Amino acid sequence: MNRDNRRLDLVILMALVALALLPWYRVRGGFFGFGWIGDMMSKSDLWPGLVQAATGRWQIWPVLVLLALAIWLRLGRAPGEQRGRALVWTGASGLLWMLVEGLSIGLRGWNWGRLEALGDVAGQPAFGAGAMILVLAFTAFIAFGQAERGALKGDAFVLGAISLLILLVVTFVFYPLISMFTGAFQDFDGSFTADGVLHNIVDPKIWSLGCLSGGSCGVAWRTFFLACCTATGTTLLGLAFALVATRTAFPFKKSLRLLTVLPIITPPFVVGLALTMMLGRNGTVTHWIEAVTGGELGRWLYGLTGIWIAQVLSFTPISFLVLIGVVEGVSPSMEEASQTMRAGRWRTFRKVSLPLMAPGLANAFLIGFIESMADFGNPLVLGGSGGVLSTEIFFAVVGAQNDPARAAVLATVLLMFTLSAFLAQRFWLAGRNFATVGGKGDGGRPAQLPARVAWPVTIVVIGWSVFTISVYAMILFGGFVKVWGLDHSLTFDHYIRAFGVSFVDGWHWTGVAWNSFWTTMKIALISAPLTAAVGLLTAWLIVRQNFPGKTVFEFALMMSFAIPGTVIGISYIMAFNLPPLQMTGTALILIACFVFRNMPVGVRGGVAAMAQLDGSLDEASLTLGATSGRTLRRVILPLLRPAILAALVYSFVRAITSISAVIFLVSAKYNMATAYIVGLVENGEYGIAIAYSSVLILVMITVIGGFQLLVGDRRLRRPEARREPKEVTA
Repeated sequence: MNRDNRRLDLVILMALVALALLPWYRVRGGFFGFGWIGDMMSKSDLWPGLVQAATGRWQIWPVLVLLALAIWLRLGRAPGEQRGRALVWTGASGLLWMLVEGLSIGLRGWNWGRLEALGDVAGQPAFGAGAMILVLAFTAFIAFGQAERGALKGDAFVLGAISLLILLVVTFVFYPLISMFTGAFQDFDGSFTADGVLHNIVDPKIWSLGCLSGGSCGVAWRTFFLACCTATGTTLLGLAFALVATRTAFPFKKSLRLLTVLPIITPPFVVGLALTMMLGRNGTVTHWIEAVTGGELGRWLYGLTGIWIAQVLSFTPISFLVLIGVVEGVSPSMEEASQTMRAGRWRTFRKVSLPLMAPGLANAFLIGFIESMADFGNPLVLGGSGGVLSTEIFFAVVGAQNDPARAAVLATVLLMFTLSAFLAQRFWLAGRNFATVGGKGDGGRPAQLPARVAWPVTIVVIGWSVFTISVYAMILFGGFVKVWGLDHSLTFDHYIRAFGVSFVDGWHWTGVAWNSFWTTMKIALISAPLTAAVGLLTAWLIVRQNFPGKTVFEFALMMSFAIPGTVIGISYIMAFNLPPLQMTGTALILIACFVFRNMPVGVRGGVAAMAQLDGSLDEASLTLGATSGRTLRRVILPLLRPAILAALVYSFVRAITSISAVIFLVSAKYNMATAYIVGLVENGEYGIAIAYSSVLILVMITVIGGFQLLVGDRRLRRPEARREPKEVTA
């Protein structure tokens, strides 16, 4: 039995088990609770697909026919191009049928009135575990069929990875967006109309350039200007932190690395609140400056200036996490060669080191640009009267406007800016080679920064560090006072109310924050490794594989990162609140949102890191007989440890600190920490909210340290051999 038949047997067996033993439709109590096993025979909704088909669900019959065809192809045809083509058509037909019948038949029968001419049909719930496994099986048929046809050199692992990622991106990125944009062309009575879109797309409040003549700019240009400023600031600061941490003799490097992570592990509105208490109209620093100067600062913090400060504070750590691996990956031998040819440190840094960091700088700028445009928490707290695209979309959907057409237009403008930045980045890096890590060891040491660079970046890093420490001292202080800003009497009441524990008649979690805390930890620890795995696998495919539609595929991935969380949350509600996929109120919808919202960071970090890995490493492994999967696992991943750490850290903390999407997706059973904190702030419980945030910060620091120990460091240099004195014998 050859390899083609073995993997096809496994997929067919998996499909048969799903049809015979697993519920075809969604289990309301949750599949992984396994409470459905005892009720399977008594409740028709829990019956497997074979029983459903035998009892009148005719829409499952084509699935059975196509699976039977796959079995016949396995038993009656030898592996080859002819069988491969038939498997591709079988898998594609199965996916198409599942999509059509899932969208056509809802809970009460036909979803569209025109289909009623075909006759009555019984309503069906959303797809369950059995149906989802059949979807995966049909996807595998497409991948294995293409492998038998010789596509991508017959590499089934690569084809399977591409097929699976396309399925996931279509399901969790495009389908929600299509559901939301479809609603933009619907009137309140359900009829389709384009009036709302045509009216909003030419609105001067979006495109006005009045700021050039002393007036106010439209929300589109205001957001674009803010994103450019934020991306520039975060990239320069991130590079400064990375250089100080790797290329100077700065004595507090470990503390510096910890400090750069602090802003990203803090809920955005908490940073905005701390900035308000420091620099707002009645802030501590504002009062001190006014007392010293005798002037009045006013409300300068509220607007683009305040948003920019908060965004730079929040997103610089992301830039640092991307750039630290890139700076470490610059080959010391190239820098030593430059200095050997009598180039000074400044010329070496400017002509050799900095150009080799171009992929990381471009990716850091792109991430900063997209993060700024998609940010929701900071503009909501500090925006004042000057809104940005993300907040305008939020108010267009949930505010008094109730205008989904306007929200769709604004989201399209946001995507246009984001994809334009992506194209500009691709054009700048096109045709350039930045590989510095090959198959040979590198025994050199990284060159130290020249004095004209070391001193300015160190001063900037120290100044920004002091500012960051001041912000966090304000946050920490707010958790130990009775009423922040009014009564500064010290107290532990906020922490006791949030995280109290009782030992009477056993161990009891009496604090009001425990339920949301444990839920948040579970979902974050599940979504973080999934996000890192999917993101780095995608990065490997983008950098190392050539397949049709790769550029479009990469664009699609960036779309999920570019869209504001408010739009993501609303689109998920509209897409997954009804069959064929119903996930609202479950943990699965939160995990899916986090994975596909944060995956592009892992993708961009992996792309930047793999741009420095010579392709000969893969070729050598494949030449020695290793499969693509083994090469990825044993050769590429060990060299991507900084990118792995960045993806794990970012996805974990974003799962905990995300606000805009989560606030639409939480439920009474699965309530996330940020949504709970927002409720505390709305009720005026600022002390408990800050105490909760402080505990989350400490927990995230601990978990990040655990990720660092688990992933380890990447070794790119040969360790210096210890020379033992040789014993001389006569």
